[in-house]
Amino acid sequence: MTTEKLFLDDPRQRNVSSTVVASAADGILLDRTVFYARGGGQPGDVGRLRWDGGETAIADTVKGEGDTVLHMPAPGATLPPPGAMVEGEIDWDRRHRLMRMHTAMHLLCSVIKGAAVTGGSVGADRSRLDFDLPNPPAKDVVESALNALIAADHPVRIEWVDEAVLDASPDLVRTMSVQPPRGTGRLRLMRIGADETLVDLQPCGGTHVARTGEIGPVSVVKIENKGKQNRRIIIALQ
Repeated sequence: MTTEKLFLDDPRQRNVSSTVVASAADGILLDRTVFYARGGGQPGDVGRLRWDGGETAIADTVKGEGDTVLHMPAPGATLPPPGAMVEGEIDWDRRHRLMRMHTAMHLLCSVIKGAAVTGGSVGADRSRLDFDLPNPPAKDVVESALNALIAADHPVRIEWVDEAVLDASPDLVRTMSVQPPRGTGRLRLMRIGADETLVDLQPCGGTHVARTGEIGPVSVVKIENKGKQNRRIIIALQ
């Protein structure tokens, strides 16, 4: 089976009613969800499932077998019975910080032009991207460029295209170690900026804000050397 992933088209949806397909201490499977499953450097969502007669805290969300999403209950939590209707609600404050951060990391990619991304991690407070660069950029220059793009309040939107687009434009992928999933026929792109002021365009399955101004000011905490050609840039929300 597959889990309908509502966050792919509407990352602002906070709750949904779903049917429990399977329920165990090592994961609860729903027919549809607003919980983002950990992947692409972004943590899985946390939150709660409520049903008639009970509720359980969800401590993490991960990818299950095939095209499913598993909601990981907190240790010792009461489990919903299979077939039950549950109301799932994410921790919105945490999710929104992750959305702001993830979008800021796309802006960072646009500031560090032409360098492949060798790794990264999205956090609610701090995030990092590693770049294949011979020399580290100037910290103040990166921070100023990031905040200028944020202040410009560029639109951010989801686009679904045929995955053959990657064959025609392989340079859309900035990551060296991770490739977008293939085989479904569709590719999810995140576009930042209008057509005449394109800032960034990349395949991405993560959750993002609607406009760059929603991110708010960011700071470049530090830039580290992590190898001969590896530069790590750590950013934080102010």
